[in-house]
Amino acid sequence: MSGIDLHEVEQLLDTPEPPELGPGPREGVQAEAALYRKLGGLLDGTDLSDEKRELVRSLVFLWHDHLEPAHVIAQRIENPDGAFVHGIMHRREPDYGNAAYWFRRVGRHAAFPEIAKRAKLLIQAGEEEALGKELIRQGEWNAFGFIDACEQGSHRGVSDKRIRLLREVQSVETRVLLEWFCG
Repeated sequence: MSGIDLHEVEQLLDTPEPPELGPGPREGVQAEAALYRKLGGLLDGTDLSDEKRELVRSLVFLWHDHLEPAHVIAQRIENPDGAFVHGIMHRREPDYGNAAYWFRRVGRHAAFPEIAKRAKLLIQAGEEEALGKELIRQGEWNAFGFIDACEQGSHRGVSDKRIRLLREVQSVETRVLLEWFCG
């Protein structure tokens, strides 16, 4: 058994655009079957627990707009990590109330501080101070604020700049979780 090469997993996130806030689909994503094969090659034989392997698989499926298989995996994992991925899936579906339910089950996740740190840098660079106050409260990641911001982003009148920034923040969330699951 050996560890997983995070860089190889991250290469599966190399798409022309980050995921939409909604379900997609978008150009440049890989087919579900191809991802199963690639992930099998990367995850099999590692010292990651079965649960962590499945969480990585679910996140990569979400990245590539395969919400249903991501959902099937996440709902089988009954702990804060599974609830986190489950919440992301419902936020993208979009089913914001259900996403909030799952994030209540997450509680205060150990990945939140790193998400807050990286999101804060993006938000500052994007000069979106109001968004920063919604998403990061007293230095803490506010998953519910992010759900609300994504819901607002689904309505007309939200600037393309804000949507792009929210998509980048969502990317940060995914990358930090991958690091957490593979670490």
